[in-house]
Amino acid sequence: MSTTQPLLIELGTEELPVKALSGLAQAFFDGVLDGLHKRGIGFDRDGAKPLYTPRRLAVLLPAVALRQPEQNSEVLGPYLNIALDADGQPTKALQGFAAKAGIDWTQLEKTSDAKGERFVHRATKPGADTASLLADIVREALAAMPIPKPMRWGDHDYGFARPMHWLVLLLGNEVVPADILGVRSDRVSRGHRFMHDQTVSFNAPGDYIEALRGAKVLVDPDERRERIVREVTAAAAQAGGSARIDDGILEEVNGLTEWPVAVACGFEREFLAVPQEALIATMEANQKFFPVLDAAGKLSERFVGIANIESRDVGEVRKGYERVIRPRFADAKFFFDEDLKQGLAPMGEGLKTVTYQAKLGSVADKVARVTALAQDVALIAGVDPALARRAAELSKNDLQSRMVNEFPELQGIAGRYYAVAANEPAQVADAIDEAYMPRFAGDAIAPSRLGRVLAIAERLDTLAGGFAAGLKPTGNKDPFSLRRNALGLARTLIEGEIDLPLSEALQSALAAAAMAIALEATRKQTQADESGKAKPADPAKVAAPTADELYDFVVERLRSYYTERSVPGQQFDAVAALRLPMLPDFDRRLNAIAEFAKLPEAEALAAANKRSRNILKKVDGEVPSAIDAALFNEPAERELAQAVDAAVADTDPLLAQRDYVAVLGRLARLRPQVDAFFDKVMVNVDDAAVRNNRLALLKRLSDRLGSVAAIEHLSV
Repeated sequence: MSTTQPLLIELGTEELPVKALSGLAQAFFDGVLDGLHKRGIGFDRDGAKPLYTPRRLAVLLPAVALRQPEQNSEVLGPYLNIALDADGQPTKALQGFAAKAGIDWTQLEKTSDAKGERFVHRATKPGADTASLLADIVREALAAMPIPKPMRWGDHDYGFARPMHWLVLLLGNEVVPADILGVRSDRVSRGHRFMHDQTVSFNAPGDYIEALRGAKVLVDPDERRERIVREVTAAAAQAGGSARIDDGILEEVNGLTEWPVAVACGFEREFLAVPQEALIATMEANQKFFPVLDAAGKLSERFVGIANIESRDVGEVRKGYERVIRPRFADAKFFFDEDLKQGLAPMGEGLKTVTYQAKLGSVADKVARVTALAQDVALIAGVDPALARRAAELSKNDLQSRMVNEFPELQGIAGRYYAVAANEPAQVADAIDEAYMPRFAGDAIAPSRLGRVLAIAERLDTLAGGFAAGLKPTGNKDPFSLRRNALGLARTLIEGEIDLPLSEALQSALAAAAMAIALEATRKQTQADESGKAKPADPAKVAAPTADELYDFVVERLRSYYTERSVPGQQFDAVAALRLPMLPDFDRRLNAIAEFAKLPEAEALAAANKRSRNILKKVDGEVPSAIDAALFNEPAERELAQAVDAAVADTDPLLAQRDYVAVLGRLARLRPQVDAFFDKVMVNVDDAAVRNNRLALLKRLSDRLGSVAAIEHLSV
């Protein structure tokens, strides 16, 4: 007789929240497996995964043990000095322990630990039938699910994400009796709500997926997702284009359907005059449709909707889909046309009345600060400062547009369209959009040099202003998204290869922010005086941030950036310790350290440099810089000095060329002389002249070993 059987658990519910669906399914699946594991019940996953549709969560395992193994227990009792009296008779403590175990105290065993000998009760009992434990396993899995606001129904005191209507619980061919959330277990599920509004019965768990497929339900989310992609792609190709399939929208549609069917649709060509991003946003975010792009990658007048039914009249479904987007498209066209009538430059007047931040003034004030910073950055980046100034001056104007008011995600994008319509230089128009890049984790940086300049200036001001206004992130609180802005700034500098002296730029931004705060405070005080009202209370004083503090904040954001690229923390720390002024140089050195760490000499040289640094730190006073060869009295120190001189001569031009890989490769050749020096030479000898000479040699060695990075961080 088989000792294992397949297991099927299905919870049938009302439609579950689509954005939480996959997470709920995974949590339920993990909870069931955890419950089996905690009880010692063996199971074989063999490719099992969470199964779900909008109306069900399921776990299907190919093999689960029918019984627990024997259950061994060990309960520790009192120590002998407490358990037995002077005559060796049991005290009340021991008698109580034995009674709780259900045996006579003489049947107890003894064990020892660091505190001495004590009584222990060991017992073995047969394992329980898995079937008798499944109800509790399911209840525990449900209780552990991440449901912040459980829904309650009827007059019950329990709740779940949505009301539950059926429960399938099969172990092999047998229904496991259970009553969960007011529903009795059975072998009966339900098919598609409209295409197979009937019950579906399973003889065994292995029938589950195929039986539901026959009832027009694809319970495997991967199968459903593949069907959606296949159908959408085919429908788009038939319409003469290619589908834009956003992963997030795909997942939402996957969570909305049990039997997805593609429906090819279209809209009036006149709407294509509207920025395609607005139309795409409407189709994807509002209606969960898939836009169709033409051969050039531009939006066409076609789109694909996904129905949760094989309709007998597809034309009516198509009309419905087309009908729901037309009003939104018409609104977008109206907003766009009205904005064009106003023009991008005049929109900027409204920014004077929009508060950017209470202490920092209006959005117009921010634009003025960014404009000044952009011109400075442009000079370093090799960009025309006049173009940088113009792009910065127009960069926030579209925030006053009707289009951005309706579609906030189009800020910058709308500005690009309006700049083109106003005959602004193409570079300026693109930069207005690119200033927001990277917009999200994993997004690319601005592609153009001018766009990068504007993105850098924008983030410099945001960071400096945020810190100066006392908005430095704490814990999970980051109202100005300063962490994201810091990483965007660092990425733009590194990936854009812009050698901006970061500390100096941050200092300029901080000075401008401090002046803005002072001006805003004066303005508010003047208003209070003129109105005759009581003077406003002084805001809580915040210590003025320093450029060093901001620099450290930016560099620390890079830690996760490089961690995602599998850069070890020691290597990151080795470069960060140098506090390099330019971040592209940081990246080059980090790449060189990665190559150096692969060399067999790396660990020994890192340890030697760590030892050198420790010796030099303990020196009372300044370490001399001059080395006198006449004071050498050990061959090892003379050989090391000669080797260091040669290495310095060889690496000076390499450092000037920033060929850090070659620098470290050359320094690796110092290992024999370094090893010999530390093996044979005592540094802290009594003779002060000899001691200082050796310290000077160590300093020259350590400075050169640390010329690319503080390699001592590589030493374990």
